[in-house]
Amino acid sequence: MASKPHHDAEAGAIITTDTIEGPFIFTPRAFNIVWGNDSRYWRIPSRSSLNNNNVAEAAELNQVSWLEVTGSVPLMPLASYQISFKVSFKGDAFGWSGAPVFLMAKVGKKGRYKWKRLKELENLPKTPTEVPSYDNPFIIDEVLNQPDTRLYFGLYEVWSGKWKGGLRVHEAIVKKKN
Repeated sequence: MASKPHHDAEAGAIITTDTIEGPFIFTPRAFNIVWGNDSRYWRIPSRSSLNNNNVAEAAELNQVSWLEVTGSVPLMPLASYQISFKVSFKGDAFGWSGAPVFLMAKVGKKGRYKWKRLKELENLPKTPTEVPSYDNPFIIDEVLNQPDTRLYFGLYEVWSGKWKGGLRVHEAIVKKKN
């Protein structure tokens, strides 16, 4: 077990076009993951691990009762952004029945959370699936008159108290909405 139980995001793990407009692609090491440094609960890919398609491996949930995978990025004022996660489930996934997963986001530390239940995950997709779906996107509206324009977002299931496992988090995407 690591000396610090939570995995802290590594800034170099965010793939971007080097502009504040994005898109921003969060690889598994770009997330803050509660209990992420404890191998009993999560398997976080090493910095150098890439699969055959030159894509970072997924962070794999062994078991937790508190799912919290978060990221943050600065936004351009006066622009709307779309947030999605790419996730899948292992064949032996467990504990997800009656444990709804939510995508939540806010702009600024003192901002108000916007949230969406990710019903697409209730059927435990085995192939990497982008959620929410394209036909029902999660949009953070324009940031107006706010000094702190940093976006805070995450994947959460902290309410059921159930132990769950088998989730793979491949990436998150934050992109400017046209």
